[in-house]
Amino acid sequence: MRTASAPPDQPFHAASAVGADWGLATKACLDRLGPVAGCNLGLLYITDGLAEHATSIVTLLRGVTGVQDWVGTVGIGVVSTDGVFFDEPAMAVMAVRLPEDSFRLFPMLTTDLDPLRRAAGGWLDKHGAALALVHADPRCQQLASLVASLSDSASAFLVGGTSASRAEFPQFALADDNSGGAVADGGLSGVLFAPSVAVATAKTQGCLPIGPKRTITASDDNVILEIDGRPALEVFKEDIGPDLANDLRRVAGLICAGLPIAGSDTQDYLVRDLIAIDPRAGWLSIAEPVTTGQSILFTRRDGDNAAADMRRTLATLKKRVTSPPKGAVYVSCIARGPSLFGDPNAELAMIREAFGDVPLVGFYASGEISHNRLYGYTGVLTLFL
Repeated sequence: MRTASAPPDQPFHAASAVGADWGLATKACLDRLGPVAGCNLGLLYITDGLAEHATSIVTLLRGVTGVQDWVGTVGIGVVSTDGVFFDEPAMAVMAVRLPEDSFRLFPMLTTDLDPLRRAAGGWLDKHGAALALVHADPRCQQLASLVASLSDSASAFLVGGTSASRAEFPQFALADDNSGGAVADGGLSGVLFAPSVAVATAKTQGCLPIGPKRTITASDDNVILEIDGRPALEVFKEDIGPDLANDLRRVAGLICAGLPIAGSDTQDYLVRDLIAIDPRAGWLSIAEPVTTGQSILFTRRDGDNAAADMRRTLATLKKRVTSPPKGAVYVSCIARGPSLFGDPNAELAMIREAFGDVPLVGFYASGEISHNRLYGYTGVLTLFL
């Protein structure tokens, strides 16, 4: 069993452990956390190898630490200060000490924001929220609208991701009776932070554009028939270059569609997979409905491009930060990590290069949340200052 150390003299204490025995792994994390007197918020991420023990794990953590409020979820991998753990039973835990009343948990949202208003409406009216750390069930049909509605209603910048599991999809959240540390699934849950909690966040794309921004001029649901008034496949081949155009079998997983976000001043875009190509009809199909008149570009996804973008993102974030971060949360796509970079610790190493050994936890998600949207192939880093 491996464990990660947790600095004892900071308001953020992080630890991790690997092991199929949930009790031993949890106790190892508790040992490494050390004294957490005064801590009042817990973050807990587990891999799906421990998903069936979610209730037991959070119950033990609450009982031993005295921290009653816990948030988090399950991922295919977890990330901690000391390493990234994929495809094995593992957990990453953080105990946090924040000023009283500077944060508020909210219970599971499945169709609307009524549970949020009942649990945190008065707190929001008093404090407002600058940031929300959220976790979501990818099976929730209302997820995209819930993310957008929560960001708008709470005037909060959202960070987080959707659970990733081959078994159960537990989230650690506020219970319906307003007690912390409950386990639930099916929707969106998390914690709101008041403006008094200083944070900085940034998102790195896993792809880089390989052609100009273009316009969809004919479409049918998720099928792109024409781009810039020409057959979609003709334009696609032009942008990806002759090497790939001569063997379209090679584009799977390498080339994606990018959908620029209207009104964005950062040239932000959503990445969506190509799911079908019809060489005879000349159309493309992507994993997202599109509309005629919508912008589109094509992107290349590989480890070198993703690493270059992450380093640029971290350098820009570092310029915005005026003091060393006290703690961090990193949510990355399951399609990144070892499958993209080779080394499972590559992303963590780049974060360390920029910010040192800051106490950190996070997980590898099936979709990432930043601001008010769902993304794919991205990494979302949030620093507590």
